Amino acid sequence: MTNPSPWRATVLTLFPEMFPGPLGVSLAGRALASGLWEIEARDIRASATDRHRSVDDTPAGGGPGMVLRADVLAAAIDAAEIAPERPRLLMSPGVGH
Repeated sequence: MTNPSPWRATVLTLFPEMFPGPLGVSLAGRALASGLWEIEARDIRASATDRHRSVDDTPAGGGPGMVLRADVLAAAIDAAEIAPERPRLLMSPGVGH
């Protein structure tokens, strides 16, 4: 019997050095070490086009805080070349949105 292809996770992040982090220990860590799944952390800043590698901007319409620039995030998603049949999850700090 052949081993099935490992389950793959691609994480787009501003902090790729944080991965696998907690995912590299316990049961998930043992599964990662045994090749049952793989993780790839990709730096969103690699898709920025300005010399400062800017990834955020003020919210449209004003308001406090900063938001990720849609053009940079879209370029990072495209650069990751994730197969269309793979699910995409957006983790957001927003509560109840």
